[in-house]
Amino acid sequence: MYLIKTPLLLKKLYPGLIWNFDRDRRRIYLSFDDGPIPIVTPFVLKILKRYNAKATFFCIGDNVQKHPKLFEQVKAAGHAIGNHTFNHLRGWSTDTQTYTENFKKCDELLHSPLFRPPHGRIKREQIKALRAAADNDLKIVMWDVLSGDFDIGLKPEQCLKNVLSATENGSVVVFHDSLKAFPRLEYVLPRALEYWNKMGYEFVRMEDGRSKMEDGL
Repeated sequence: MYLIKTPLLLKKLYPGLIWNFDRDRRRIYLSFDDGPIPIVTPFVLKILKRYNAKATFFCIGDNVQKHPKLFEQVKAAGHAIGNHTFNHLRGWSTDTQTYTENFKKCDELLHSPLFRPPHGRIKREQIKALRAAADNDLKIVMWDVLSGDFDIGLKPEQCLKNVLSATENGSVVVFHDSLKAFPRLEYVLPRALEYWNKMGYEFVRMEDGRSKMEDGL
């Protein structure tokens, strides 16, 4: 069970996390979790380039080590990079010390001011520990719209409908550049970008919108 649109109540429970950006600007903040992965990440880069779109890739450290050339391609294309732990750990079932060390191991490769907890699961004590361990002004980014592309039971057409109906000005939208998500991502991403482009949206890196970030609003 998961929610496509993050409810305001949840945002208020964790006001120190980033859920969306300024609603007054016609911008969408695309994000891709779990890469870089052969086939899938190059596809994403190709589609983003077609629409002159910038995005933020929350990378798993182990995948960066396995596919360094792909990681460099993401950066060379002008996209932002975020930490997604080294081994895609679930915060709720991982002790804080292990979680923090895994975050730091990934940070040694990425050196990013952005972090997204895998599965959106993180304990309050882990939030404090990561911020204490970070060498930069760490921003923990959640999302406003969850595409559900990871859901193998979700039809691509329904996935597209969900994303388009939930996205608005300032939305942080989550996709996954993973093999599991690819059957839905391959269908949804170009169609969503085509629609949003016609609607006059810009596609912006989170780092470029930092001054407009709304913590929990």
